[in-house]
Amino acid sequence: MSDEGKVGEQTSAEVAGGPQAAAAEAGPASGSRAPNVVHSWVRDLVVSVTVSAFIIIFLYQPVRVEGTSMLPVLEDQDRLFINKIAYRVGDIHQGDVVVFQYPRDHTKSYIKRVIALPGDRIRISEGEVYVNGKALPEPYVPGRFADDRSLPETVLRANEYFVMGDHRSISSDSRDFGPVDRELIYGKAVFVYWPMEQVGVVR
Repeated sequence: MSDEGKVGEQTSAEVAGGPQAAAAEAGPASGSRAPNVVHSWVRDLVVSVTVSAFIIIFLYQPVRVEGTSMLPVLEDQDRLFINKIAYRVGDIHQGDVVVFQYPRDHTKSYIKRVIALPGDRIRISEGEVYVNGKALPEPYVPGRFADDRSLPETVLRANEYFVMGDHRSISSDSRDFGPVDRELIYGKAVFVYWPMEQVGVVR
């Protein structure tokens, strides 16, 4: 805003009365172009700010990760953008990393990976996940983060999603608090923007 103010003051001085102003009017239309340039610049700035605000308010939201249950993909204190409109216009897919309201306390938010979808049959045998009778490939879970927990077969109801953290040995997830209702899922993790060494698309 200070730079804009300075440009405005300089423009006013150039077009004020006096010999300099008369000379400017008699010469090439450089003086008349200055206000147009300023107006164009201000217009572009306003449009850019408006579009950016729209994107941040309605499409994306910055969030901070607290905890290590999504290691190695997400680390504690990572900053990332979540897409808030993705699931209003599209479907939730297996493997998506989602942000949702904690089913037992809606004032808290969790971030986990979707493992099974509505209608799926899921069971866990000594850490091995089976969806609809088939072992689920999980390249995002390093061996050092696996565990040997088991879970009897469960059939997910309509609008229910089974979510788990990638760091299985410490994650509190659907194995503990049950499936998550779709209405509680409000964003898809898409991009880490801080710290710099972590910058990249969330996969």
